[in-house]
Amino acid sequence: MPPTGPQPPAPPQPAPPGPMQGQPGVGMPQAPGPVGHAGARVDVTEKRAWQVSGFLALAGSLVLFVVAIIALIVAIANGSDGEGVAGSVTLCIVAFILGLLLARPLIIIQPGQARVIQFFGRYVGTARRTGLTWVMPLTTRRSVSIKVHNFETSALKVNDADGNPVDVAAIVVWQVADTARATFAVEDYGNFVAVQAEAAVRHVATTHPYDDPTGRGTSLRGSTDLVSAELAREVASRVHIAGVQIVEVRISHLAYASEIAQAMLQRQQASAIVAAREKIVEGAVGMVEMAINRLESDGIVAMEGDRKAAMVANLLVVLCGDQKATPIVNAGSAAG
Repeated sequence: MPPTGPQPPAPPQPAPPGPMQGQPGVGMPQAPGPVGHAGARVDVTEKRAWQVSGFLALAGSLVLFVVAIIALIVAIANGSDGEGVAGSVTLCIVAFILGLLLARPLIIIQPGQARVIQFFGRYVGTARRTGLTWVMPLTTRRSVSIKVHNFETSALKVNDADGNPVDVAAIVVWQVADTARATFAVEDYGNFVAVQAEAAVRHVATTHPYDDPTGRGTSLRGSTDLVSAELAREVASRVHIAGVQIVEVRISHLAYASEIAQAMLQRQQASAIVAAREKIVEGAVGMVEMAINRLESDGIVAMEGDRKAAMVANLLVVLCGDQKATPIVNAGSAAG
């Protein structure tokens, strides 16, 4: 007999593994979403607006204006005929209104410009075709530049990966790719790009050291191409919401901050001296080895251990010394 009464709740079933759960190597990590209300972001994408050649509309509006003028002249001429005057005035008003409706949507789009079109506040598309164009009547148009822009960020003082304060600036080359997002998703897309570019420069500069003496890792000064590519990706991910694409980002200014510049210069000079000394010693050892092997192989002189050590020491002093060596010639002892 089946049990009666309230049943205990079933144990919760484990959720199926997602693209990043239980399936290693599948999917890509997602960037953290905006903090706050989920519906605060404006979700709009550019689409093509309805547009035709403006010359036909211009010709039609001129014809209607001519008709309105003729009807007005006829109404003035037939001032005594009430019905004729009423008909002429009506024709004049209708023709003039239709002419305005045809003439108002006429716009001239310059190369490198686009027009974002709204119909009573609703986005209906973007007109990109240059020249005289006729768009939907009773709409508002906003001009958006789609030319390539560039600017240089101010010199920012940040701490690199080693904690050293550095001054860094970058040149950002960008262009509006989605005019709808640039117009409706952010308040001022130009200022938005400038602020986000500075934030990206600060973030990337803190993840790399200014210089890598070993030459095996990435650094701000030695890995210019890698750092520029990382900067471009960082800025592009930040300004994607504004419909902007990044053409190029390059570091234009990079230097230690003034408070540690002198100390860092001395360290670089010391590193250069040590590297030069290593090269000198390496070359001197090779030359000494070659000289001793040549003397012994040609049978010019046979040297024991003490004499060989003394010769090696003398040659190293001559080859590695900073000053010019002054030889001392041993003339031997006089016979008694």
